[in-house]
Amino acid sequence: MFLDIIKAIVLGLVEGITEFLPISSTGHLIILNNWLSFSPDLTVMFDIVIQFGAILAVVVVFWKRLWPFGKDQIERLGIFNLWRKTIVGVLPAIVLGAALGSIIEEKLFNPLVVAAALVAGGIILILVERRQVTANILSAKDISYRTAFLIGLFQSLAMIPGTSRAAATIIGAMLLGATRVVAVEFSFFLAIPTMLAASAYSLLKYDLVISVNDFIILGIGFVTAFFTALAVIKFLLNYIQNNNFKVFGYYRIGLGILVLLLFIIL
Repeated sequence: MFLDIIKAIVLGLVEGITEFLPISSTGHLIILNNWLSFSPDLTVMFDIVIQFGAILAVVVVFWKRLWPFGKDQIERLGIFNLWRKTIVGVLPAIVLGAALGSIIEEKLFNPLVVAAALVAGGIILILVERRQVTANILSAKDISYRTAFLIGLFQSLAMIPGTSRAAATIIGAMLLGATRVVAVEFSFFLAIPTMLAASAYSLLKYDLVISVNDFIILGIGFVTAFFTALAVIKFLLNYIQNNNFKVFGYYRIGLGILVLLLFIIL
């Protein structure tokens, strides 16, 4: 039991740190799963639960900007409009996920694909940051429905393991003219319905009788992921005020090489 608690804490930390940074939680978990894992059934449920913890952290941080009630009419209409754009942005992932999810899971969930996606995403992130382009989308409210949908298409690339949902949406938003701050904020907004839909879909396919010990493990993972994600979200929002994403690009390339080496060795 003690060892399982340590595993839950470590995996919760990894989920909280990597879910919203553009570095791929999948890539990190592939490495960790060589040494840390639960039973197959509990592992599936654990991944869903810690994802819920990360989602809750986003809701807490952006609560005032996402909760429309108790505001004046103009602010309330603005929040509803942002939610509508967020829903438009998540539609491509829902449709493509339902159509291609099983095929992708069967064909692409392997270390070689993850390593390639990590390296490719890192290179693209660096190249995007090297562009000399003036952003014209200076606020999340300035994102049009068309742009929201296109960002959603970029997000769909994250179905390829190792791509990173955060990286795909941030890169997409920046290529479409958003500032780093707007790209990150809209990535967070998109995360809520996207991750909820993915988690709900996984739960519908899954059936597990949870023991008291399993419940404790799930609870520890949830709490760890929540507080870690909370800290990471606040860090990233501060970091992007004066820094770019190149460091994450180089990190992805290094991680991709490490995943590839582990794949060759193991």
